Amino acid sequence: MQMMTLTRRALIAGAAFLSLAASGFAAGFPERQVTLVVPFAAGGSTDVVARIVAQKMADDLGEQVIVQNVAGAGGNLGAGQVARAEADGYTILMGTVATHALNPLILKSTPYDAVKDFAPVSLLVVVPNVLVVNPELPAKTVGELLALLKADPEKYSYASSGNGTPLHLSGELFKSMAGVSMQHIPYKGAGPALNDVIGNQVPIMFDNLPSSSGHITSGTLRALAVTTKERAASFPDIPTVAESGIPGYETYTWNALFAPAGTPPEVVARLNAAAKKAMADPAVAERMKEFSATIVASSPEELGAHVAAEIAKWTPIIRDANVQMD
Repeated sequence: MQMMTLTRRALIAGAAFLSLAASGFAAGFPERQVTLVVPFAAGGSTDVVARIVAQKMADDLGEQVIVQNVAGAGGNLGAGQVARAEADGYTILMGTVATHALNPLILKSTPYDAVKDFAPVSLLVVVPNVLVVNPELPAKTVGELLALLKADPEKYSYASSGNGTPLHLSGELFKSMAGVSMQHIPYKGAGPALNDVIGNQVPIMFDNLPSSSGHITSGTLRALAVTTKERAASFPDIPTVAESGIPGYETYTWNALFAPAGTPPEVVARLNAAAKKAMADPAVAERMKEFSATIVASSPEELGAHVAAEIAKWTPIIRDANVQMD
């Protein structure tokens, strides 16, 4: 009996020590640089948002926040790397609708569980997508593009940032709802895809508005429509896909911070506070406004609820569009 009492006391003392150690660790966080993994190539909108936010978070955290691009498999490689990282807050993920809603539904297997393997930190922004074409394509409206696609179903292709990404799904949903055909050309990120659309190797692309906005303004890309329900504030003259002849069409993406599951709550709270402060910075707000990105800066709990809602929302859309990949 005395031995059992001693053992129980030892266990309680050990648990208390670990709790104190974790609290002490969290109180000193961060003590070195934080790596923010972007699971797509440099140049895309997720990368752009990450670099803006990382710089401002570093100012608040007092340590560098280094952006690391780990592209491939529609975001799965980078997300999987963070899911397997040490749960100490020093490796975090810039997640998207692709990594946390679409991939688990579209792909037969993923190297992580989108819910169980991550600790939500903050939903940062919601971002419109945009349908763009090379200016040499003889289509200035969605209606004219549909006419081209229907006249020659085998001729045209569209680029995306990779299989299973929101941009790929935007194209597949467009094809399904409009009853047209286009060959999908996947790239390892929006940056390389944009380069080939600008160079007219591929004439059509669904992109995030942030990464295409400069090209739209300069005229190296022609925007036919945004994919959200409402027009984008930064480009009010660009119509929506829905108002251009495909009623009910809507897609968009979002950017959010995630840590590995098991990250101490105090560390998650510290990262959340730094992210919220970054998003409240007037210079950051102005940059996001340029992209027509809507700032959210949520709590960890709100991000968790958002992920669950996105999975529920996209499940019937993916089923109806019949998008499945290995």
